[in-house]
Amino acid sequence: MAENDSNAAPEGALPNGADTEAQIGLIAQYVKDLSFENPNAPAVYQTQVQPQIDVQFHIGVTPVAEDVHEVSMKIEIRAIGENNSTMFAVELVYAGLFGARNIDPEQLAPFLYAEAPRLLFPFARRIVAEVVRDGNFPPLLLDPIDFGAMYLQQAAAAGQLAESEPAGQA
Repeated sequence: MAENDSNAAPEGALPNGADTEAQIGLIAQYVKDLSFENPNAPAVYQTQVQPQIDVQFHIGVTPVAEDVHEVSMKIEIRAIGENNSTMFAVELVYAGLFGARNIDPEQLAPFLYAEAPRLLFPFARRIVAEVVRDGNFPPLLLDPIDFGAMYLQQAAAAGQLAESEPAGQA
């Protein structure tokens, strides 16, 4: 009776790390920076004014190692009350480490700037809601963001900017 080695690699398989299949995955996600400011407490709790909420998003990508990129989502929120005073301000930088092997750079950018933020957003949204609630305000539930459309707009704007520059200037 012949022994069958169940740990042997299938015929034609390459050793670990030498494969050529495209691979991408989330390695870790984390809060990189978090700030909550309530500069007008306790007076802010004595008003019944509905604040105007200003929300800004910024997506950044930084290579941290070969085939590893950090995608950071910076969310800045400012709630403005009566007399243009700040009721509260939140700044959150939520990030994720993404590993990507055997990916064409033209395909990697849309993933890092559109799909990766989409994966991180629900976790950042929960953190914002909880920190605002912990500041004794109603939880702030951010509306879903279409990061794909945002990426396409920025790519189109960058393309128009490149086309408008005279040749030879960069």
